[in-house]
Amino acid sequence: MDPIKRDLSVLKKFNFERPPIAVKYQMKKPEGINRINRKIALCEMLGEAQKGTPFYITKDDFECVGPFILGMVAPDDLFESGQVGYKLGIFEEPRANSRLYKYVPMMPKGTVRYAVFAPYDKLTFNPDVLVITANPNQAEVVMRALAYTTGKLWESKLTPVMGCAWMFVYPHVTGEVNYFVTNLVHGMRGRQVLPDGTFVISIPWDLISLLTENLNNMEWVLPEFTRDRDANARAFEKEIQEIIKELAE
Repeated sequence: MDPIKRDLSVLKKFNFERPPIAVKYQMKKPEGINRINRKIALCEMLGEAQKGTPFYITKDDFECVGPFILGMVAPDDLFESGQVGYKLGIFEEPRANSRLYKYVPMMPKGTVRYAVFAPYDKLTFNPDVLVITANPNQAEVVMRALAYTTGKLWESKLTPVMGCAWMFVYPHVTGEVNYFVTNLVHGMRGRQVLPDGTFVISIPWDLISLLTENLNNMEWVLPEFTRDRDANARAFEKEIQEIIKELAE
């Protein structure tokens, strides 16, 4: 793998309960990393990596739709027909479940043979996607950092099932940040991957440097977060008047 290009040490300041996880998609077998030793769902790969040990997966290491979401195998007709989501009670009829396959992002078939997962502080590769799990206050800082120098819109993309696709694939194929809350995704909630109410933020490789640079430069705890409501109202009015005065000069 190529030498590490990005310094992610600023993330230590968050004291996340669970470490951010880096993901790498490869055609060649990874060197110096062990293969996972059990079959789990793709969404569970996040929690497994957060235990602290890097690993890689192949198409034979899943007990879910993960292999075709990552393009390792052809899509499964049974799932695409909508029968499974209907049977689980997530959708009224198979047609509703089937429709979402028009939207769910997937890697082109045959483009990924291996996927590597590692905690951010144990990287031996440059991530394709960085996944951060955070509480609401931590998530606010991360999301603000991603807009700090760009002003770009925050937009969440998600479906009731296959949240793993929106977490691991969508940022990679679009170059856009994605975020959601764990309770909204059927599989992640059922498999208890993360505590309820946890924010999941997925960042593509080309925005990781933007994130770390802005985290190093911006103020994390804004004054309004430490004052009461009335003090904030007075401070806001004062700032407005100062701006008016400056522009009048």
